[in-house]
Amino acid sequence: MKDFTYYAPTEVVFGENAEEKTAKMVKKYGGTKVLLHYGGNNAIRSGLLRKIRELLDAEGIPYVMLGGVVPNPRLELAQKGIDICRKEGIDFILAVGGGSVIDSAKCIAYGACYDGDVWDFYLGYSKAVKTLPVGTVVTIPAAGSEMSEASVITNDRGALKLGYSNNISRPKFAIMNPRRTFTLHPYQTAAGVTDMMMHTMERYFTKDDDMDLTTDLAEAVLRRMKTAVYAVLKNPEDYRQRAQIMWGGSVAHWGITGCGVSEDWATHQLEHELSAKFGVTHGAGLAAIWPSWARYVMHENLSRFVRFAVNVMDVNNDFSDPEGTALRGIEAMEKFYKDIGMPTTIKELVGREITEGELQDMVRKCSRGYSSTCGCLKVLQAKDMEAIYRMALK
Repeated sequence: MKDFTYYAPTEVVFGENAEEKTAKMVKKYGGTKVLLHYGGNNAIRSGLLRKIRELLDAEGIPYVMLGGVVPNPRLELAQKGIDICRKEGIDFILAVGGGSVIDSAKCIAYGACYDGDVWDFYLGYSKAVKTLPVGTVVTIPAAGSEMSEASVITNDRGALKLGYSNNISRPKFAIMNPRRTFTLHPYQTAAGVTDMMMHTMERYFTKDDDMDLTTDLAEAVLRRMKTAVYAVLKNPEDYRQRAQIMWGGSVAHWGITGCGVSEDWATHQLEHELSAKFGVTHGAGLAAIWPSWARYVMHENLSRFVRFAVNVMDVNNDFSDPEGTALRGIEAMEKFYKDIGMPTTIKELVGREITEGELQDMVRKCSRGYSSTCGCLKVLQAKDMEAIYRMALK
């Protein structure tokens, strides 16, 4: 097993009416002037944004509003937020929304404390040493960004989608009320669960087989998310199962399901090129890529894929044919994706066949101009990336 350092400093306020504590939490963590960052009309329509503003007003905390965050959040809006923070003397960022809003908030928090271009961090040219504090009110459970160190931003100049991870950006607090997720569209719900499950699967599929407790925890998260998403797709107002999903998004990505093991993240990196180029939903893109990745790499640790098939996907173990068992596990995962309305091919995801030029552009960008690899279970060269994309086409 790998040595590890585990760090999860975010304070969680979870349950019905949790958002009532938002302003007091801002004060607790030193906020005196807030950038209130959010997405589109849903935060307004639901009344949540109005509620948060009333709470801030009641505590005498001034704020400046910045909405407009879209899925696959854009660098341009984050740069606008950085300018606002500098001009207005903002000392705390409050993100109201899902992973895209929180990722954008983290990007703004970095940039407000940096003299250069915040994109430097995402390109790997510089490392952040200071950031504004960020708090979150979660409305879409999926990315787990409310407790993680990660931020993913899309730069429209060149259609680049890159991530940056730094523990200093972990939010100070996360407000989570499962009732606020009752009105999520079924597609959003399914894509969110796909994303959170993949956060654990990126850690689960490893060559490190000797951290048994971490593996047990990962399998429990994956099984529970399967059960919960089926339930809420049937009954969107099932509070108990919505709560499992909301908490599952955080558990899947704050790091506990990866303690003591090497992490892969190839499926995420392959998918980033899809959502950057075609603007697709990230979770749906993961579903379109993972089965092809899994078939391509499964022999790197066949026993791990057998264990996944049996312990997570309820496949009968044919001890005489481990490869067959592993493949049936992948097929069962594909069926799960289809059952919850997720695509399992790029054609299904994008709605058309992509061109050879588009495919080659994704390979070039994923490999950083053919100079970089991705993955850990199997280290993927550019030729491997191309092979997986081709397998996933249709």
